[in-house]
Amino acid sequence: MSRKHILVVEDEAPIRDMIRFALERSDFTVAEAPDAQTARLAIAEQRPDLVLLDWMLPGVSGMELAREWRRDELTENLPIILVTARVDENDRVRGLNLGADDYVTKPFSSSELVARVRAVLRRSLPGGEDETLELDGLTLDAASQRVSVGDASVKLGPTEYRLLRFFMSNPERVYTREQMLDRVWGQNVYVEERTVDVHIRRLRKALAPHGFDGFIQTVRGSGYRFSSRSV
Repeated sequence: MSRKHILVVEDEAPIRDMIRFALERSDFTVAEAPDAQTARLAIAEQRPDLVLLDWMLPGVSGMELAREWRRDELTENLPIILVTARVDENDRVRGLNLGADDYVTKPFSSSELVARVRAVLRRSLPGGEDETLELDGLTLDAASQRVSVGDASVKLGPTEYRLLRFFMSNPERVYTREQMLDRVWGQNVYVEERTVDVHIRRLRKALAPHGFDGFIQTVRGSGYRFSSRSV
């Protein structure tokens, strides 16, 4: 199996060196970029499997860069972990809303960083099964990791894809946020329950143009349910 390639976008050289050492010690290959333009060139040269993106970059911020990548067809599904010194929950949720798949707050340990990278990479991979899930015209092909409605493709990030696959594999049942975190994110990864709501909003937004956003139903006081039946 080929080693996963990580792009580290961070303007402070000592932090880049620390991250590079931790990732290479964990058998990843690493490219570095101190700013947005260098990051764009690095992606054009070799598309990474994941980007560690600092929020505060000179010139174009990490937030702007994440938004730019999410609008580009070539990078719209690129896994992004936002690295930030901002500890306020609203800032972290804002980062998730703008397209990040996870976040790590400074200061962080090398072991936490590597664990987050591995967790997001696991979520970005196909499930390894060849099943095809279909509900009222919404189709998920696990072998190709594609979601479609008729001939139209539904564009999803890696976490939204896994969330939809979980929902389509378990229709009609109500799941709490804690249960969804365990099943979609994994039991050994610390993610706040509010993160579930952020990704639910992103999944609904992706499904809305195709008329399937209403399938994700909020069950007040309990959690969420995936159903074609009206509430």
